[in-house]
Amino acid sequence: MSRLTVFSSAVLFLATPTGAPAQVGAAEGMVPIVIETELGTMEAVLDSARAPITVTNFLRYVDGGLFEDARFFRSVRMDNQPDDSVKIEVIQAALSREKARDEFPPIPLERTSITGIRHLDGTLSMARAGPDTGASSFSIMINDQPELDFGGRRNPDGQGFAAFGRVTAGMEIARRIQALPTNGQQLRSPVRIVRIARK
Repeated sequence: MSRLTVFSSAVLFLATPTGAPAQVGAAEGMVPIVIETELGTMEAVLDSARAPITVTNFLRYVDGGLFEDARFFRSVRMDNQPDDSVKIEVIQAALSREKARDEFPPIPLERTSITGIRHLDGTLSMARAGPDTGASSFSIMINDQPELDFGGRRNPDGQGFAAFGRVTAGMEIARRIQALPTNGQQLRSPVRIVRIARK
């Protein structure tokens, strides 16, 4: 049995605490969460059935309170990526400096060619450098972003990014964050995440 198979089995077990009551949508593998920011609250669902490794990793941060005081620090718009031939639109979040010290090791990349979860408007996706380097930073898609799927041209390696959920309510908050003033792609005033929690 490969390490990835063992890890996949383990994360499926860890996704729901022992003895926890079944949640709405659990039969479909959808885990509802709320993303509370200083500008308002977004609701989302995480697809643990199709992206079990990524979702279980994300929920470790959620359940550990590590997203408290995280920040949306980056806004990528059509007007602030002049050197990119393939343009995208996302907002990106990262842990606070203090909590980043407790970041877990990177996880394997769950490619969209395997999960079937596409980078559509409102999709949550793990940020990464090379393959298998995603850890805690994540992005929310603003409009459809097919160039972030497997085979897309945004990342030169063509492996795409790990989509793992979608915003179901509050996308106006994400769009408001994207429209805030930036220096390049860095928000001049990062937007604080009060908390991310299971709903």
